[in-house]
Amino acid sequence: MSTPTVSDSIALLYCQHHGWLQGWLRRKLNCTQQAADLAQDTFVRLLAKPEPQLLREPRAYLTTVARGLVINHWRRQALEQAWLEELAARPEVSSPSPEERRLILETLEEIARLLDGLPPRVREIFLRSQLEGQTYPVIAEQLGISVNVVQKAMLRATAHCYRALYA
Repeated sequence: MSTPTVSDSIALLYCQHHGWLQGWLRRKLNCTQQAADLAQDTFVRLLAKPEPQLLREPRAYLTTVARGLVINHWRRQALEQAWLEELAARPEVSSPSPEERRLILETLEEIARLLDGLPPRVREIFLRSQLEGQTYPVIAEQLGISVNVVQKAMLRATAHCYRALYA
């Protein structure tokens, strides 16, 4: 008899908990297809781990991974909805092609991922500066803070993005 492999362990985990996880996700998302997709993605994440560990509480672990995937799903939906609203407000002549839309959504998703983990104020300062083109003094005045605080927030946000991209 051979020793069980990591993939054998994950296969057993899948058989024992996939139905439960998919039901949990279906209740969270109110969508059977999205629940099925995210349940699969949860197990793919387990397979992709360099050294999967033995799980003492598999449902708690699966819930944690799946919850992160749900949050990413909702974030992507919010980005797509905001982008679609922006497109609807544009004249037809300036509407991007389907390929351009896909690239823009991917870029927005990447920006959201890069800024994930920043405190809300630091994120807001960064977005006002980089997306809206506001100067540090304007940001400071609008938020009721000093220019020095804006500079420190920008430094923190830039360092965070650099680490997310290159570390």
